[in-house]
Amino acid sequence: MATTTAQLDRRMGLLQATATNIISMVGVGPFLTIPFMVQAMNGPHILYAWIAGAVLALCDGLVYAQLGAALPGSGGGYLYLREAFQPFGLGRVMGFLFIFQTILVAPLSIAGGAVGVSDYLQFVWTTMTPLQHNVLAAGLCLGTAALLWRDIESIGRLAVVMLVGVLVTVGWVIGVGLFTFSPAMAFDFPPEAFVMNEALATSVGAAAVLAMYSYGGYNQVCNIAEEIVDPGRTVPRSIVLSIAIVAALYMGMTVVVLGLIPWQEAATLRTIASEFIVRTFADPATGRIAGFAMTALILGVAAASLYATILGYSRVPFAAARDGDFFQVFARVHPTKHFPHVSLVVITLISLPFCFFSLGQLVSWLMQVQILLRFVWQCAAVMLLRRYRPDIPQPFTMWLYPVPALLSLGLWLYLFVQGPGEGVVFSFAFLAAGVVAYFVFARGSASRLASNR
Repeated sequence: MATTTAQLDRRMGLLQATATNIISMVGVGPFLTIPFMVQAMNGPHILYAWIAGAVLALCDGLVYAQLGAALPGSGGGYLYLREAFQPFGLGRVMGFLFIFQTILVAPLSIAGGAVGVSDYLQFVWTTMTPLQHNVLAAGLCLGTAALLWRDIESIGRLAVVMLVGVLVTVGWVIGVGLFTFSPAMAFDFPPEAFVMNEALATSVGAAAVLAMYSYGGYNQVCNIAEEIVDPGRTVPRSIVLSIAIVAALYMGMTVVVLGLIPWQEAATLRTIASEFIVRTFADPATGRIAGFAMTALILGVAAASLYATILGYSRVPFAAARDGDFFQVFARVHPTKHFPHVSLVVITLISLPFCFFSLGQLVSWLMQVQILLRFVWQCAAVMLLRRYRPDIPQPFTMWLYPVPALLSLGLWLYLFVQGPGEGVVFSFAFLAAGVVAYFVFARGSASRLASNR
């Protein structure tokens, strides 16, 4: 396959890049996962999980920051793995495996966001049928892709507008909660919460997996780094800023919610933020109206997250195809708006069938597949790139290098083994399938090259 020289425009600054990360992170995830985190911890001390997740997100974010500053192109992890493992003759296979897992992860992530929107809408639409639920999720995917049918400068401006919606939504929860919550209830931790043992570590690990699902998205800027102004500085700053802001929002929201709703009840609620707003009003009718308003805001936040997710993932097949490591049709760029329109359309269409699965089915193995095929290798890539690729300038080096990368590696592996056993088996089977697919792809490429000589 021949490569192409199609280029994208650098038009996004620090504000737009940070906004893209934040709206990708704060989707419907935290509003749905808090009850499940309470269940996993069997108490209100889920702050432990949020803190553990924030530490892992920051460590892993610094890995992305260093890699993204050194290799500011489209595709993110695909580009990092290809270049870092190139000295060992594994560049193409590692890049291909990244694309291979993206073909599964991207539709699952996109469909998961859309299904989450449909799930939360049931607070208002109580008679929604399963078919209506699934069709609505699929329609949201298509509608979001339509919003992305524009140049990157317009996309960046819309991301900032969506960021305002995110801050208003979470700010309303935290602001109202500060005047109504009970600190004694919020911090009524059970005695076992203060005993560091295997049981506590296991429960924190299980809840931290859910926390990382909600933190996910701090690396979206890396997928679109080719369209970022001054990426050597903007990429690291946007990653660190987005993680710090989102961690503060999640912890603040958790404290006020569990300071008003008993954790035993919170564990059973599926629209906890809307229910929280209802209870802040003395008049039930007024509270119900406010709950509807909060639901509308949350749905807008979830749609914004879906917007950023599709934006980032659509650049990955484009980057690989442009380098000759994926099917050439994905390298096409819109003639006037200069964005990878074929990649955007295909990624969106593949996600549609997954909209007919439950959120639990979509999320259950998503993290484990990414850990095995992506996250652990990127922790190694940041060290390999620094040691074996002196030809690549590195304008940013993570603080306390290489401690964050090693800590991130250890935490990812811990979360991987703490997940369900069937997820571990599935992840290794998917890795094996990716290796087989690579050799089939490589053999086909070699045959085409030989026939062209």
